[in-house]
Amino acid sequence: MSRALLETRGLRTHFRRGSWLAPRRIHAVDGVDLVIHERETLALVGESGSGKTTFGRTVLRLVEPTAGAILLDGEDITRLSQRAFRRLRRRMQIVFQNPYASLNPRSTVGAIVAQPLRAHHVPGDHARAVAELLERVGLSPDVARRYPHEFSGGQRQRVAIARALALRPDLVVADEITSGLDASLKLRVLALLRDLQAELHQAYLFISHDLAVVRHIADRVAVMYLGVIVEEAPTETLYRTPRHPYTQALHASVPSPDPGRPWNPPLLAGDPPSPVLIPQGCRFHPRCPVAEARCRVEVPELREVAPGHRVACHLA
Repeated sequence: MSRALLETRGLRTHFRRGSWLAPRRIHAVDGVDLVIHERETLALVGESGSGKTTFGRTVLRLVEPTAGAILLDGEDITRLSQRAFRRLRRRMQIVFQNPYASLNPRSTVGAIVAQPLRAHHVPGDHARAVAELLERVGLSPDVARRYPHEFSGGQRQRVAIARALALRPDLVVADEITSGLDASLKLRVLALLRDLQAELHQAYLFISHDLAVVRHIADRVAVMYLGVIVEEAPTETLYRTPRHPYTQALHASVPSPDPGRPWNPPLLAGDPPSPVLIPQGCRFHPRCPVAEARCRVEVPELREVAPGHRVACHLA
């Protein structure tokens, strides 16, 4: 196993909402321990509202953590001032979910891709660097003169990926970047990410709600529910033997590519609880089909049940 590039220990990100008379605390990320190794892809999956995007933005300090530690190459970056953190920010970049909103419509593609180079005062010929980046993501250098509205969603996402790669980061957070793309475009974007990783040797935190997509790119998968990790395992292990009832439900919801095979996924009861009112005991117990009495009062520990396979379930 390669060395740890990024590690979180007890990471919490809470938000205060409501009035001062009736304040509410939203437990978006609530004590997450994860490791991302050099040159690997860790997928973070879960339903909308599980805390995936907040976790991704917190490790980049686009959102400040409430508690815990974020270690980059062993250095705790949560304790750094913004000025001190600037020297490390170029090592971690993000591709946002919506390429229609994340690209400035008033800037040309060339200016968008070159913006990180200017912001970090990178010396050299920026026009040439932009041309090389565009070619690397499968676009012609000529598109540098055009504007985002002239491109499809898949092409815009390639521009966003080129921008994220401009500083040669060690870690790229890819936040639902295949959401909204059709099946063929999803496969092209995933193939592009794999090729770029082989060439540039960066690590990915790949955030998604789609287990079918994750299987094509991830080395390991962490499953998030209501701000906590409920299962983590190598990708094929998680697909062959999911141990947590929530992971099993997510796995069963993936349609089979065989049209002759019946597909009747089990339906989870109800909606996820509010991150303001966290259930006592196991957070999944109100929706769990196999919950027992102790699940309602005892918080399950995220423990190793096989090499590299951790599960937070009393019944795993």
